[in-house]
Amino acid sequence: MKRLLALLPLSLALMAGTVSMPAAQAQTRELPDFADLVERTGPAVVNIRTTERARANQTPSAGQPQMPEGLDENDPFYEFFRRFFPPRQSPGPGNAPRGRGGEEVPRGVGSGFIISADGFVLTNHHVVDGADEIYVTLTDKREFKGRLIGSDRRTDVALVKIEASNLPRLAIGDSSRLRVGEWVVAIGSPFGLENTVTAGIVSAKGRDTGDYLPFIQTDVAVNPGNSGGPLLNMRGEVIGINSQIYSRTGGFMGISFAIPIDEAMRVADQLKTSGRVVRGRIGVGIAEVTKDVAEPLGLPRAAGALVRSVEASGPAERAGIEVGDIILRFDGKPIEKSSDLPRIVGGTKPGSKVPVQVWRKGANRELQVTVVEMEPERNQRASRSPGQPGGGQAAPAAANAFGLVVSEIPEERRAQLRIRGGVIVDSAEGAAARAGLRAGDVLLSLDNQDITGVKQFNDLVAKADKAKAHVLLVRRGDNASFVPIRPGAMSR
Repeated sequence: MKRLLALLPLSLALMAGTVSMPAAQAQTRELPDFADLVERTGPAVVNIRTTERARANQTPSAGQPQMPEGLDENDPFYEFFRRFFPPRQSPGPGNAPRGRGGEEVPRGVGSGFIISADGFVLTNHHVVDGADEIYVTLTDKREFKGRLIGSDRRTDVALVKIEASNLPRLAIGDSSRLRVGEWVVAIGSPFGLENTVTAGIVSAKGRDTGDYLPFIQTDVAVNPGNSGGPLLNMRGEVIGINSQIYSRTGGFMGISFAIPIDEAMRVADQLKTSGRVVRGRIGVGIAEVTKDVAEPLGLPRAAGALVRSVEASGPAERAGIEVGDIILRFDGKPIEKSSDLPRIVGGTKPGSKVPVQVWRKGANRELQVTVVEMEPERNQRASRSPGQPGGGQAAPAAANAFGLVVSEIPEERRAQLRIRGGVIVDSAEGAAARAGLRAGDVLLSLDNQDITGVKQFNDLVAKADKAKAHVLLVRRGDNASFVPIRPGAMSR
């Protein structure tokens, strides 16, 4: 009987007298109650609406939410759409007054939160980007005109100032101490519905969806309008700024992302001081290091950032960093995955000379690189290296054991590509084709050994163990990458 009761649901077990009521109450008390937390922190969360100055005969921009045509004034959603989304209008002199030049028209709605009693407000860059006016509304219905102190597109963080004092503010937490599975709360204005509270757990940390941000992933319901609002831990501290959602429909689908507050505050401090964010750069293009690449190169494990391209005359080239190097440490900090490098370099003060550890040809090398300042919205380009077939000696009549037919690269072509050796692929079949190689690819090294010419490369291939995987350093276009190749799998 006792064994049977052990399988009963809790409610039936209580009726049978096998579980005491205090134990059940204790289990109930373990469930979170967010009421006190929300009551304490809610007043510091604000609604942000933005407007723009209409130009003569202006029509809503493509993709901008608009009031549905024919919506009746008695419809419960009429006021909602009227307030936040502009009505449709046709170009021409007969436009509604909303289209008159210089008049404010609604642009968007978002959220934010107060971080200082004198009126500094954090929000997302995309909430205020392009706005002519910013209006900040508190929970007590006071509305202030906000002044944009600064905004950073790369991290999607913006700092706004309102002229007020003795304001409620949120305590700043430590996002590095956040644990997966921990309860978190979001407060914001989804679809313009102010002071909406949703809760969930931390689903993952360090999600790489951008160059400079290891996002916090949660299952907290976040929708358009929540952007810029706080993500709070159970102590009522801000540990993130709600910023993005994963969605196939435009609405919440169970995955949302928040900017870690420690990253956001570093940006906010710079915005407050100078109105802009200063970042470092070294001028490399990078890619992830996979296990298939790490093992043939002798790396103990798959880690670091593979250098795919080096900017001509840039800091990395002057420091001696080469295409095919794997950056393992920068300024003493380990590079576990490629996305760590731009964050660490970006946070390094321009002008600093820092040590860089690279893996090259089976050994560690220590280099020194001087970090320079990243120009705002700089469109960086690596050195030009189009992978066009070169002339030179006639290609061998048959493919080698990798399935490759290669030819020499003329000296003038090597100078243009800024390489010392290598061969160019004329055709690829078998194992090479399955590895993704194709005509025009430039082969620079095989298993850490530089390729100097056609005969030397074919000799290396002939001596290679066909039962093992090998790795080629391949340059295609402006970038280079390691390509694993398994000759033993070639069809015969």
